[in-house]
Amino acid sequence: MGDWAIANLALHGLGTAMIDRFEAGYRTRLFDEALIELGFHPSERLITRMLAVYRQHRPDIRLADDAAAFLARRHPRTAFAVITDGFLDAQKRKIRALNLYRRGIHLGICTDRWGREGWKPNQRAFRHIESIFGLSGMKYTYVADNPTKDFHAPISLQWDTVRIARPQRMHIAPSGDLIDAARVIEKFGEF
Repeated sequence: MGDWAIANLALHGLGTAMIDRFEAGYRTRLFDEALIELGFHPSERLITRMLAVYRQHRPDIRLADDAAAFLARRHPRTAFAVITDGFLDAQKRKIRALNLYRRGIHLGICTDRWGREGWKPNQRAFRHIESIFGLSGMKYTYVADNPTKDFHAPISLQWDTVRIARPQRMHIAPSGDLIDAARVIEKFGEF
């Protein structure tokens, strides 16, 4: 968004302002608040345009080195699937940007295909995987990072669960009512 803001609004610093807000824990109104912080009025039309640009951009992302190594050394008889929440087009772009299918991911499920109600903690994507691969329960191991929503469904379906809790992770486990994985690791080398 930073490059887009420079090219289209002659506004410098938006990308940094948004990242700073995100890293401080803000997850809503990032565009609005970052624009206000920079002294720019966020009209509804501008926010709508920015959301469209954000949702349609090609992400410049890569797998963590340990995740790439883990997939590279997978057993050939082990199938991998990805379950991802978020807006459908954006999630498809992330899967493509990471070259997940070339890395041995057999199935990518973007839960938004069923609408917001299909997002985790809904069981639908997990049951879909069970129907495709024809197995159930402890035959699956689900690895994710957000204990507030990621583990409800797989635990209820009796899957094994692992939470990856990297030191610089996005999701910090809050105190209170959450469901955590059976095991917690910091990197895939511990798997």
